[in-house]
Amino acid sequence: MDGSCKTSDKRWWKEAVVYQIYPASFLDTDADGFGNIDGIIKKLDYLKELGVDILWVSPIFESPQKDMGYDISNYRDIDRRYGTMDDVDRLISELKQRNMKLIMDLVVNHTSDQHPWFIDSASSKQSMRRDWYIWRKPRYDADGKRQPPNNWAGLIDEMESAWTYDPKTDEYYLSLFSPYQVDLNWENPHVRAEVVDILRFWLDKGVSGFRMDVINLISKDQRFPDADIVHPDRQFQPADKYFANGARLLEYLQAMKRDVVDKYDTLTVGEMPYMDNEEDRLEMVKAEEGVLNMIFTFEMIELDLVGEVGRFSFKPWTAHDLRDVVEKAHRMITQNGWHTLFCENHDQPRSVSRFCDDSDEHRVAGSKLLSVMQTTLPGTIYVYQGEELGMRNVPASWGPEEFKDIESVAYWKRVCEKFAPGSAEAEQAKHLLRLKARDNARTPVQWDSTSNGGFCPAGVKPWMRVNDDYPVVNAAIQVSAGRANSRSMLVPPYRFWQRALEIRKEHLDLFVYGHFEVIKDTSPSVFAFKRESDLEGSITILNFSGQEAEFTLPAGYEIHFWAMGSYDASSIEKPRKGLIRLLPWEGLLGCYKSR
Repeated sequence: MDGSCKTSDKRWWKEAVVYQIYPASFLDTDADGFGNIDGIIKKLDYLKELGVDILWVSPIFESPQKDMGYDISNYRDIDRRYGTMDDVDRLISELKQRNMKLIMDLVVNHTSDQHPWFIDSASSKQSMRRDWYIWRKPRYDADGKRQPPNNWAGLIDEMESAWTYDPKTDEYYLSLFSPYQVDLNWENPHVRAEVVDILRFWLDKGVSGFRMDVINLISKDQRFPDADIVHPDRQFQPADKYFANGARLLEYLQAMKRDVVDKYDTLTVGEMPYMDNEEDRLEMVKAEEGVLNMIFTFEMIELDLVGEVGRFSFKPWTAHDLRDVVEKAHRMITQNGWHTLFCENHDQPRSVSRFCDDSDEHRVAGSKLLSVMQTTLPGTIYVYQGEELGMRNVPASWGPEEFKDIESVAYWKRVCEKFAPGSAEAEQAKHLLRLKARDNARTPVQWDSTSNGGFCPAGVKPWMRVNDDYPVVNAAIQVSAGRANSRSMLVPPYRFWQRALEIRKEHLDLFVYGHFEVIKDTSPSVFAFKRESDLEGSITILNFSGQEAEFTLPAGYEIHFWAMGSYDASSIEKPRKGLIRLLPWEGLLGCYKSR
């Protein structure tokens, strides 16, 4: 072994499979073009059959929907677009009948500008809730022109300030994401008390935990200094150094855990961008002393980003880069922490398009490769809706007008301001939009080959266009293929994921709690690793390439049987020792008796 230890601290949330639902795009049952809670309930048997234990539902709270529900105006009621509180109660009841759980999306770094708290706060400088948000006086330049309090850039539109001016009170409020999403002032104890009450409200209702949106942004440097100049050609600069991972973050999270979370049997997972330091990460998730069960780390989904450019960029990467990222994440487990496994979510493009090849020739193999990888690594698995179907990015034929996300709209607006239509730069920007936009994950789920992919009735216009490939990429075709077995020649992604999750759950001591060790000596396109428990072992081999590759099993190792592979029957006929030839985008899981 390489020193990586196995964990004996067994918890239900380590073994669980979490499935994220983006409700607007899941299933519309009331013919308004938007998915709803009733649509989720109608697909619970589908999800149970897949192997899902927990649903994570993106925000369904009351909201003006400026950012698809991540701008909340009432934490204790449901947006009518999605249903009612009675629908939530019914969802929780139906989940319990299937031995499944629900976690909610907790967005408490900011509220909507339409939240009653902010409306009150903005009404007057003397408002009792004025300091529930972060207000600062303007600065004035040498010409006497009003300027924001500092030079922080916004997170959605980096060319705009992170501050929004309010003429009524002649002050700016901090709005890191957009003017419609106003940052709460966590220095105020009344804000923290309200958040605790919100948590308790939902836990008492029967929710089993929370995904905490950008939770490491709640503590900010109270000096609010200017950020370093890293883009000399811009007025506003990246400021994560000052608004993320602040001095009181651990204190705030410890209080939430002590005052409410520890009183329930919960799953807590934090979205924590900008947290690169391994010691800081471990402090968040270390068993008993930590404040959250796990956090989302972002190195894998940043493999192809140019750091100083951000989302709409691309750089080549290798399987060895991926290997190093996985090793870094695993170090939290070796130190009695825990982590997450995911390749896509509502903020990321489709994984088969991003990390593999989504062509008709290779989409299925690539989808299976990603399934083999995720289901055999240590950590809690998060599957995003449609990932189990091998859903892919929008086609290249779609124009920028099809993109709805506020980040995509802001990006394309800047492109049009800077470059002429049809120019090489504009065309490259279109390509990056199709490759990286969040919209790629937000197209409606493709349930069948009928109009609108079965997402909403014929004649109803869905809120976002359904991917053109729905006649051939949909759940009905894949579910009807029958239960997967190792001899089938045409196992579709849904049935493959189902079988992969079954194997993981049948061998929890191996795949959840077992030893993990990377196999170092591989070609640049191959990522391979070993898992071992007291009774059994496995080797996972992944060829992240459109070309064939070779892999040699470590000396002294012989595969007892191949459990699954991207090419189904042909994959499980591979040699059991020595040299193995891998087909393009082939993932393999081989099992052996523990050494």
